[in-house]
Amino acid sequence: MRTGISFSVSSRDRSRLEAVFSHPSSPQKHVRRCRIVLLSADGAGTTSIMATTANSKTCVWRWQERFLAEGLEGLLREKTRRGELLGRRTRRWAK
Repeated sequence: MRTGISFSVSSRDRSRLEAVFSHPSSPQKHVRRCRIVLLSADGAGTTSIMATTANSKTCVWRWQERFLAEGLEGLLREKTRRGELLGRRTRRWAK
């Protein structure tokens, strides 16, 4: 079982997170990620954040950890993934 994490957000980061959160043209995935971090910084627990944002526990943990490791830039970028290799069956159907 994971123990609770707590962290503080600098005033500069908070203003940047709130700007992304409140901007009408921000992608919703960025808004959700920023909201998770802002709620965490305000002292909300994982269960409360899950209920408020309608995200899973692992999703909440992922964005908390990403913010702690990489800051706001980590929330706004997509992680690169390895391309899927086509199997024999898929190649047959793709022709």
